[in-house]
Amino acid sequence: MQSSDLLPIGQLAARTGLSVSAIRFYEAKGLVSALRNKGGQRRFLRADIRRLSFIRIAQQLGFTIGEIQKQLSTLPQGRTPTRKDWSRISRGFRRTLDARINGLTRMRDRLDGCIGCGCLSLRNCALYNPDDRLRSRGPGPRLLLGDPSTGPEG
Repeated sequence: MQSSDLLPIGQLAARTGLSVSAIRFYEAKGLVSALRNKGGQRRFLRADIRRLSFIRIAQQLGFTIGEIQKQLSTLPQGRTPTRKDWSRISRGFRRTLDARINGLTRMRDRLDGCIGCGCLSLRNCALYNPDDRLRSRGPGPRLLLGDPSTGPEG
């Protein structure tokens, strides 16, 4: 590996839009790893630009550091991830995002109606949750929590 393949942390920060402290945090969490030059300064692989960009996007999508770490651990160390590598990860994230989108859509569509909480204070509760039958499925707003066999269509 040539020294031109390695980036100092400041240059990596400039390329990714992350602060140096954020990069150090991700390094401490094991999401990226630095090499050290003879003077002890951190040097990062160019492939870490993609890794850090992926981390930024994944966090904006609501994924936790643990979820991101799990995905990044499947990538090869020491080489730039390929399109195939990223496609595999994105398929898994896409499934999670689709489930979140479906849940949010369901909540949005049901928010102004009965939420299945058992309050029996709305006129609709007599239709959607007669005699508080949803309590047998657990506490809280059963319809908004996504109980598939409850509610007007269940």
